Amino acid sequence: MALVVMKFGGSSVSDLTKIRHVAELIIKKKHSHNKVIVVVSAPGDKTDEILDIVHNITSTPSLRELDMLLSTGEIISISLLSILLNSLGETAVALTGPQAGIIGNNEYTNAKITQINTNNIMTKLKQGNIVIVAGFQALNNLGDITTLGRGGSDLTAVALAATLKVDYCEIYSDVDGIYSVDPRINQNAIKLNIISYDEMLEMASTGAQVLQTRSVLIAKKFNIDIYSKGTFSNDCGTLITDRRNYMESLSISSITSDKDKVQFSITSSDNNAFGLVSKILNKLAQCNINVDMIEQPINNILALTVSKKDMNQTNTELKNVLHKTSNIICRPCITKISVIGIGLRNNTTLLADIFNMLHKNNIEIFMISTSEIRISFIVKESDTEQAINVLHKNLIESKMKIKH
Repeated sequence: MALVVMKFGGSSVSDLTKIRHVAELIIKKKHSHNKVIVVVSAPGDKTDEILDIVHNITSTPSLRELDMLLSTGEIISISLLSILLNSLGETAVALTGPQAGIIGNNEYTNAKITQINTNNIMTKLKQGNIVIVAGFQALNNLGDITTLGRGGSDLTAVALAATLKVDYCEIYSDVDGIYSVDPRINQNAIKLNIISYDEMLEMASTGAQVLQTRSVLIAKKFNIDIYSKGTFSNDCGTLITDRRNYMESLSISSITSDKDKVQFSITSSDNNAFGLVSKILNKLAQCNINVDMIEQPINNILALTVSKKDMNQTNTELKNVLHKTSNIICRPCITKISVIGIGLRNNTTLLADIFNMLHKNNIEIFMISTSEIRISFIVKESDTEQAINVLHKNLIESKMKIKH
């Protein structure tokens, strides 16, 4: 009898009708001679609703108390699902993250899983239960509930699969797999049948809100295949694995966009530009501000991008560090667009092709960075949709003969 880990996102359990459908999928899986562990997110937009209530009280809540409150969303989901399954004649038991043995560190609202004690889960499974686990939750060494950051239920599911040595993990959401581009932006988006861990990591970190980046890292580390499926679709979904065979050929899999960026350009007449750059980066690091892209243009001492939530603090810290001879330009309305695929670094014409495509459409590039499987660049937010559609048409749609 196989052990299966299934995870359902908030959109899959946002109302009772959807929860009933999820229950049917679980029962079908169990009746296929499987032991089933189900990880569930908070229903619908419950987490955002809780955050809105808190922010109406204070902008600086106690993070310990906030985690306590945020954890209630998942408890609603697991309880309702377990009650429903039991009413349908199945035997199910709901477990919070701590009850499931998930231990994390003391970093409230963004805890890291340190270990998982599966004794309670295994006992419940041996008793014939479908085990319903609250995603997003852990217990720290102070006995407090902590949460695992946005998308933390993905991490819960994959970490459980890794600890229990399950071959794969099924992650269900309101989309039926991973697409070459956001279908809301481009109606010609192509669903990928298979994608590598590395490509998925780049997609997750550059704006594709499909899987939490940390969950993919765990899957890669422990070689856990992930099936990204649609809760309300019969499609087989997308397999995320290390078994995609590219040899050395170029294979562009996706184009992502991230509007949660702000660019700062800094010019200065100070002769010690290198020293200023060092001070700037040290100061931002001390403030836990993550610098996403960075370059040193000839006429500037520095250009960098940060998350929009860090815009005001970054601006303040830059003014504190820089001299009066320096000038700071902030561009808040930008988008980072990324072209992702295997073999990009070895293709000598691709970067020039991208520039030519965008230039022909009067789209200006402000910054650019590359890795082995990613080319990212900054454009005006108003140019986002056009840039994505031009690149998708020329780099992916025209190469549909490439098998994904």
